[in-house]
Amino acid sequence: MLLRLADGVSGYTVADELGCCAQTVYQVRRRYIESGLAIALGEAPRSGGPRRFDGVARAALTALACTPAPTGHSRWTLRLLAGKAVELCLVETISHETVGQVLKKTRYSPSASSTGAWAR
Repeated sequence: MLLRLADGVSGYTVADELGCCAQTVYQVRRRYIESGLAIALGEAPRSGGPRRFDGVARAALTALACTPAPTGHSRWTLRLLAGKAVELCLVETISHETVGQVLKKTRYSPSASSTGAWAR
């Protein structure tokens, strides 16, 4: 991309050749001019904090969600799962929204059965 731009080819032509949008071409060129080659070709730092859950903790939370619900409850709720994850020291703190985001990436369905396991 940068070599084609250096040869005098327009950003729109380069975008067509590479199958990307012209905005991408111009953003890479801008990052190259401002910060150099390593930054232009790499990923920019992302906003937000680091993930609190690693892959092992995510798997443990998913497995927990597939176990029978606690006594007195017909099924796991996101708040119950968040509390149990803290109790089991999977993470120091976690919100029920984060639990929902973790489980959303699986095929978990809290209403599929009494154990929380998904139906097929």
